[in-house]
Amino acid sequence: MTSIAITGAAGRMGMRLVALAQQSGDFKILGAIERPESSQMARDAGEVAGVGPIGVPITFDLRPTPQVLIDFTGPAGMRHWLKTCRDRKIAMLIGTTGLHAADHDAITQAAEDIAVLQAPNMSLGVNVLFKVAGEVAKLLGDDYDKEIVEMHHRYKKDSPSGTAMGLAEAILKAMGKTKESLIYDRHGDDVVRKPGDIGMHSCRAGDEVGKHTVYFGALGERLEFTHTATNRDTFVHGALRAAQWLAGQKPGRYAIADMLGL
Repeated sequence: MTSIAITGAAGRMGMRLVALAQQSGDFKILGAIERPESSQMARDAGEVAGVGPIGVPITFDLRPTPQVLIDFTGPAGMRHWLKTCRDRKIAMLIGTTGLHAADHDAITQAAEDIAVLQAPNMSLGVNVLFKVAGEVAKLLGDDYDKEIVEMHHRYKKDSPSGTAMGLAEAILKAMGKTKESLIYDRHGDDVVRKPGDIGMHSCRAGDEVGKHTVYFGALGERLEFTHTATNRDTFVHGALRAAQWLAGQKPGRYAIADMLGL
């Protein structure tokens, strides 16, 4: 059984993490954490998540020491918990998006002392798509135009999504390019595509969980690779599987691809 703590425990992802971890029987939830001003403070995390009492109150701090802390909060929260995990030698699973270059540097430094798995998307299908997109881009080269389109619900804060950036980075790495090749949301009177450009486009509407499409287009044909998340639980299942795997790893920085052997 893997012992875990969950940050953002009263949020959309946090509640499903609590619920599915409890229902699986493979996890022992040692901590459920929220911001001090949360209206759910001190309530039983299982009751908040809709699965009944589990004997774990929501707190603003981490009192026990779990094997893995799962973080789906925001960049500021991630920074705080990364330091906590490094100081207390707790493995950390980071699903928070909207991170900056300095955050990734901090994660790499922390990984010298603890096991850290950071992924912009915990869906196993999306991580296979990362691999496929890179391989297809390398095979087709610059003769094929590349566009990435993502859609999410109206409340999503960051844009492009972390998953869209993950797709872009997979393509850039496979082709030996830099982020200078990325073009965001074209507009204007003269925006004809240039050879080697990779277009990035974001849509925000309704309650869309997440949809990502990578287009590879040439004169006469087009390939489209789409991943659609129909339920937020797909990210939760991936995160829980990753937490189990991470609990047994040595210090280092990991990705879902490492868990899947991609």
